[in-house]
Amino acid sequence: MKPALDDFDLALLNVLQQDNSLPLRELAERVHLSSASVQRRIQRLKTAGFIQANAAVIDPEKVGQVITLMVEVHADRTQSADLELMKQAFSGPEIQQCYYVTGDADFMLVLTVASMSEFQALAQRLFHDNPNVKWFRTIVVLERVKSTLHVPIVGNRGASPLPPDK
Repeated sequence: MKPALDDFDLALLNVLQQDNSLPLRELAERVHLSSASVQRRIQRLKTAGFIQANAAVIDPEKVGQVITLMVEVHADRTQSADLELMKQAFSGPEIQQCYYVTGDADFMLVLTVASMSEFQALAQRLFHDNPNVKWFRTIVVLERVKSTLHVPIVGNRGASPLPPDK
């Protein structure tokens, strides 16, 4: 059996969520390990899929994406093949987030656009022209109160196994 994440791994994940550009030396100081151990642990966390990407967080408004929208989409057909096609259609670069959900809607999408005319063209392509979209509802965001992809990491409860350190 593979060992679970230990407290050092959890501390490292917490620090990396705040700033993944910190030098190894500083990461090591913050989690109380050697730089070599931190480097090995980061590689293991990446290989095991705990760390999915190293990316910059961009302010949408600063790059002209001034309108944030949430879109609920209800599928007409929910057979596996039909849902897979919808998941593919909703995974394009213009979609910031896509969730397959329970409730009245089948999908919840989050996207940003520069203008409502840009959204109209996108809605035409993604929803109106999609024969499997039964209905969709758009919610315009008035204010971004909090937006993060940080995952709360507390203790070692329910931690997934991590391959052993080599």
